Amino acid sequence: ENIADIHETAKRSPGAPGVQAALSVLELLAARGSVSLADLSRELAIAKSTAHRICGVLVDRGWVIRDTSGTFELGIRALGMSARSPELPIATAFRGVAAWLLTRHDETVCLATMDGDFSVFIAKEDTSQPVRLVTTIGSRTPAFASASGRVHLASWDTDDVAAAFGGRPLVTPVGRRLNGMAELADILETVREQGFAENDEETASGLWAGSVPVVNGVGVVLAALTFCVPLGRISPERRAALLRDLQIAGDRLSADVDWLPAWNARGPKP
Repeated sequence: ENIADIHETAKRSPGAPGVQAALSVLELLAARGSVSLADLSRELAIAKSTAHRICGVLVDRGWVIRDTSGTFELGIRALGMSARSPELPIATAFRGVAAWLLTRHDETVCLATMDGDFSVFIAKEDTSQPVRLVTTIGSRTPAFASASGRVHLASWDTDDVAAAFGGRPLVTPVGRRLNGMAELADILETVREQGFAENDEETASGLWAGSVPVVNGVGVVLAALTFCVPLGRISPERRAALLRDLQIAGDRLSADVDWLPAWNARGPKP
């Protein structure tokens, strides 16, 4: 889509100018990738102050991220809605560590982030083995139930976890009911102590998942790097090897994306 197309679409739907401008920003980023504030203002013919205000809201909501040079790119909330999503920095960096993990273990590797109180797959590399997890980018799982979600929740303040899940029935996708916030708090404390999360058959029958955090330079969890493995291929020795290499890969990925801002985290933002 070029800039003329974006302007023409806006002219055909003249109502709600603030909404039109915000959508035009997203469309331009989808078409161009990384764009500076000055270029956004010039190409969309809107005041720089207006562009700055719109981008501020989009950054806060996770639709846009701003890098250290001050340019804007599509954020996590836009994943799956743009042909450029595989080119986002964290997805590009993920492919390198995923290739290393696949070479060593040939098991499906996923990258997940938070959208509200759900864990969402934003990238994955599949095993070559015929028995595997069947899932797609954009699939969502309640964060309290999944290994990737628990990695994120372990970094939240206790009050934030209680606000999100307190008073709700915590039933996993396979029907297991957690014993309320007390059990969830114990699970998250274990994740903090171990540095990883795992579960057996809580998000899908016959599936083991192990997950480690991917953090930026100020220690905010950006995503969760996860192995998804059929239980039939898990033994105590293999579990230990998978978790060991997953933690190595998580550290490598964190180093590669340490400059990224925290688009979805509960905590300080660089």
